[in-house]
Amino acid sequence: MVVDSLLFKVYYKLLAVCIYRFQFGKFGKKSRIDAPLKLEGRKNIRIGNNVHIHYRTWLGCKPLTGCKTPKLVIDDGCIIGNFNHIYSTSSIHIGKCVLTADKVYISDNLHSYEDPETPILKQPIRQLAQVTIGDGSWIGENVCIIGASVGKHCIIGANSVVTRDIPDYCIAVGSPARVIKKYNTQSGAWEKVN
Repeated sequence: MVVDSLLFKVYYKLLAVCIYRFQFGKFGKKSRIDAPLKLEGRKNIRIGNNVHIHYRTWLGCKPLTGCKTPKLVIDDGCIIGNFNHIYSTSSIHIGKCVLTADKVYISDNLHSYEDPETPILKQPIRQLAQVTIGDGSWIGENVCIIGASVGKHCIIGANSVVTRDIPDYCIAVGSPARVIKKYNTQSGAWEKVN
């Protein structure tokens, strides 16, 4: 009975990987998605090698704002936490070896709200700036990144809301997120920013 259960799990994972290889724009070697919540616009999504996308993550990449070729790229070696929500209507690029904690939201778009007499869900989707998350960055739990980019080797503290670009080698926290430390290559230390 235990052997049958184990064989079923192995068979299910192999079947899922085979299906993903044909459905995505790219699905790299040794990559996996654990029980996704939603996968929308799969042909526009490119997943590198050795990527692990954890339980109940929602990935979307659809032309909801008129962009003819939207893209969502998750580069080699990334680990995406549980319950992440990543939705591109133009361009989101997550660099190599990025780590996200649980419940992270990343988007290059926003619901319009200009007309106070119309329910927000009936207003059009508004395109924001393209989003890039640099190689080797760590995105903490409950972080929202909306129409802004994060540099390489950055740390974004838990519960932060990133709406402006964060430069390379910085630690940013808060809502809206602001840089509190920057790595000084000359001293080899993280230093507070005034």
